[in-house]
Amino acid sequence: MPSIPPPPPQTLVHSLASLQAPPRERSIVTWRDSSGEHTAQLQDRTLVGSAAESAIVIADPTVSRLHAEFHFDERGLWVRDLGSRNGTFVENVMVREARLETGSTIRMGGTTLKLGSEMTTDGAAPLWPAHRFGPLVGGSVAMRQLFACLAKFAATDLAVMIQGETGTGKELVARAIHDASPRKEGPFVIVDCAAIPDALFESELFGHVKGAFTSAVATREGAFEAADGGTVFLDEIGELPIAMQPKLLRVLESRMVRPVGSSEHRRVDVRIVAATHRDLRTMVNAGAFREDLYFRLAGVPILVPPLRERPEDIPLLVEHILGRAPSAELLAATLDRPWLGNVRELRNFIERARAVGAQQALQMAGHHGTGTASPSATMRAAAPISSNTTAAINPASLKAISFQQSFREFRDQWLEVGEREYLSRVLAQHSRSIAAAARQAGLDRTYMHRLVRKHLL
Repeated sequence: MPSIPPPPPQTLVHSLASLQAPPRERSIVTWRDSSGEHTAQLQDRTLVGSAAESAIVIADPTVSRLHAEFHFDERGLWVRDLGSRNGTFVENVMVREARLETGSTIRMGGTTLKLGSEMTTDGAAPLWPAHRFGPLVGGSVAMRQLFACLAKFAATDLAVMIQGETGTGKELVARAIHDASPRKEGPFVIVDCAAIPDALFESELFGHVKGAFTSAVATREGAFEAADGGTVFLDEIGELPIAMQPKLLRVLESRMVRPVGSSEHRRVDVRIVAATHRDLRTMVNAGAFREDLYFRLAGVPILVPPLRERPEDIPLLVEHILGRAPSAELLAATLDRPWLGNVRELRNFIERARAVGAQQALQMAGHHGTGTASPSATMRAAAPISSNTTAAINPASLKAISFQQSFREFRDQWLEVGEREYLSRVLAQHSRSIAAAARQAGLDRTYMHRLVRKHLL
């Protein structure tokens, strides 16, 4: 189904002005540090730390540079520690993540923040007037707010960092930004950082000259030169090797590249859009990702909501994927599953239902009619697996998974075990052929390489 372009700018201004979200009670925090007393209003996601680039800057040497994050979801306001040096405490209890109530006290290092509230219309997010933005589909408030944000920042040249769970459509968001930008006539070049061997990163990004290394039989331009006048999309930027990060930072600051084996610097005119499912702030605190590169890439942070937080979008997505209205049986089935693999899992299910029928697709997906699905059932939804690969997950693999942690951490660990078991079995079935395993799993070969590199190498 062809995508619908965004309305012209003059239409957008009037539409967004008339579709403001209603005034609401907003959360604020107050604190005292070495520079005095402060009050700050919390946005949907608010980074707290001693780094000057943080949304809330605390002048306290015991506070990590990227210490914690406040964020909202359908359950309320949460605070999450980002692997800080001295920890985050709620009511004097050390937490990784905790839900907050008005009046809660949050201690970060030696500074205590007090949570309060106020009524305001400031910061009310505008809503996009349509259910689509380029290749993206969604009528929920969360998605229409996202579309309005994309429209606003697509017109700029700011670097964009797209974060979201696997399968939420981060590449489509990047494409939508490019297509709505002044660079839309230029190239859109994708660099999959998870699929590039460490030794080839510099050549892939910046190119090489003939003879630069053993296999360099001809001069080759890199992604940045290929995208001149357009956009470079750095997918899974969290996989970028630490040794490569200062080189990328220099290019972002100078807008000059030097191909491997060359002494010549070449100017490039590109916009950077990056994406990751990993938490780069935690990686910064762990020394796995450079802080200066993070802030250079995250000029505009974009969070793509998971499908479970916007179930009202499922009928729209099903119709969009099918190209027609779904049957009542199929629609009921899609509304009765948690879609832990997000839109990618939904798409795989719909494509299978189109090929073999809704009932058989449900059976292949391990449907139980309970409104829930186990992570192993979700894994099986990706492809029909023969009987010798459908054994339950090895119980020994689950021993390291603690139930004494947040649901998000539990879910991520469970899915990691499920993915690893699935990959091991499907690869064994095909004598470790990546191409054959990818075909059976219904995955792109590059993505299969990424999963194997993540879980099995």
